[in-house]
Amino acid sequence: MAGAAHCSLQAKRLLLDPKFEGYKLSLEPLACYQLALDAAVAEVKLRDDQYTLDHMRAFGMYNYLHLDSWYQDNVYYVDQFGRVMNLSVTLDTALQKPREVFRLPTDLTACDNRLCASIHFSSSTWVTLSDGTGRLYLIKSGKRGNNASEKWEIVFNEELGSPFIIAHSVSFVRSDSHSIAVLLLRVEKDELDTKGSGFHITLEWVTITEISKEDDHRYEMVKRRLLQGKSVPHYAAIEPSGNGLMIVSYKPFKFIQDEDDKLEKNDDTKATDEKKDPLYYWQQTEDDVTITVHIPQDITKDDIKVHFSPDNICVKLKDQPPLMEGKLYSSVDHESCTWIIRENKSLEISLIKKNEGPRWPELVVGDTRGEFIVDSSQCSEIAESLMHLTSEVLNPNPEKENPPCNAQELEECDAFLEDGASLCRFDGDTLKVTHVINLGSNQYLFSVVVDPREMPCFCLRHDVDALLWQPHSDQPENMWEHIATFNALGYVQASKQDKKFMACAPDYSYAALCECLRRVFIYRQPTPLSTVLYNRKEGRQVGQVAKQLVTTLEASDPILGFQATSERLFVLTTKTLFLIKVNSGN
Repeated sequence: MAGAAHCSLQAKRLLLDPKFEGYKLSLEPLACYQLALDAAVAEVKLRDDQYTLDHMRAFGMYNYLHLDSWYQDNVYYVDQFGRVMNLSVTLDTALQKPREVFRLPTDLTACDNRLCASIHFSSSTWVTLSDGTGRLYLIKSGKRGNNASEKWEIVFNEELGSPFIIAHSVSFVRSDSHSIAVLLLRVEKDELDTKGSGFHITLEWVTITEISKEDDHRYEMVKRRLLQGKSVPHYAAIEPSGNGLMIVSYKPFKFIQDEDDKLEKNDDTKATDEKKDPLYYWQQTEDDVTITVHIPQDITKDDIKVHFSPDNICVKLKDQPPLMEGKLYSSVDHESCTWIIRENKSLEISLIKKNEGPRWPELVVGDTRGEFIVDSSQCSEIAESLMHLTSEVLNPNPEKENPPCNAQELEECDAFLEDGASLCRFDGDTLKVTHVINLGSNQYLFSVVVDPREMPCFCLRHDVDALLWQPHSDQPENMWEHIATFNALGYVQASKQDKKFMACAPDYSYAALCECLRRVFIYRQPTPLSTVLYNRKEGRQVGQVAKQLVTTLEASDPILGFQATSERLFVLTTKTLFLIKVNSGN
């Protein structure tokens, strides 16, 4: 990320309310309507080999209900027969059953390793669709949400390798040619990853462009670019112009070359300082040091040369440069040092310390190519040796003006597992990071489309509040704008242990979250009171109040989808679609 601009998010003070008093539980009833589905939702459960946290985040917590932000109160889902079903709401009391708008040509049940089908609405007339088997469809839909004119027509479909889900897509015109850019997400087995989960995440950025030759108009894939990372991104979106990409993730993503899958080399010389895999591993006790070096399969005992002296070591393989050479941190009994080849083709070297007891901070002086491994018993010994530096008394000196910070004062919701998340902006031409924001403890909460012509907004926790940010890729000086605040929502959501999805209204009038089963929580923005209300503690009149509402759905099936519009909440279970009327229309 050398050369990238390190930025920060600037909150608007006028959108913050330091005197917010909390949510008042409201018992006002919310109208809830339900529609029984003709066929169950095409839910795909995780397989035995999809056992990592990344699999759960990407596929296990997948939102099966898709909101069409280009048309108000228009939602879609895919059922078990491969039908794309649509519900368009104009009047809650006159709901019609979901109708079929498209049927996937493939038999979904025939593919053993398929993922869930995914949909993204690129524009008001274009849709990208994946069947979960690795095939991408580009569909011209015409105007949607209208029973008469909506007709989905495939203009491009192609097998793109292993199964994926669609993370985002945009429609744009460049050089008088119409293009669709699509972002595909995969969790793939990583044979080289022996220490981590054994998987890596790929984001494939595909561009499909209209090719016109005389009377022949067809869409072809013109560009495929691949990013790789080690954690599923919280947020990944292509800029409306198709010129860049923004990703919020715990671990960074990098572009890799299409041909040989090697990491794109950075021209900046600083990139050479990036951490490489250790050349050797070493452990120690009070008496000895053990070094382990992985060697190639074709290396025999005769190819290995190990030379010991009281203060130096040299290890060579065949005619190669020395694997290890230099002055040892401390003297050894070189006549007692040995080496052997283990069955797993690793070279194990044992050094006997001349001076028993002291621990070595390094093996070969100045050599950083190795990695020191501490076992659990040594960790316990180190902890015991440091006990005298701590105190069991929370505040041993009560007279002190500034008492020490007590970690027990922190609540569970103040702890973040992923306090190293970052927001990166990639340039589509150079494939390099241009902007970086270290999010620190600003926990990612959810994303929402406020304006379909702009990038999706993302909501982050700032202290106890939840702040909504709108990316503006065309405004370098104001690339991320603070547009709304949900007071105390960051704190409130942390207490909901069973939450599955979060969302907010595009007009910011409320935020909502649902649990895995039945319960839905709604948090309205503060509104003026029609009656006089006093704060008894402070003896002052309260001008407005924020309400919390709770709805329990009449369903025993788990919630599979959750979407919010300015007027309604849509909640999808395996066999039922619920509509909760939150706000009355204008």
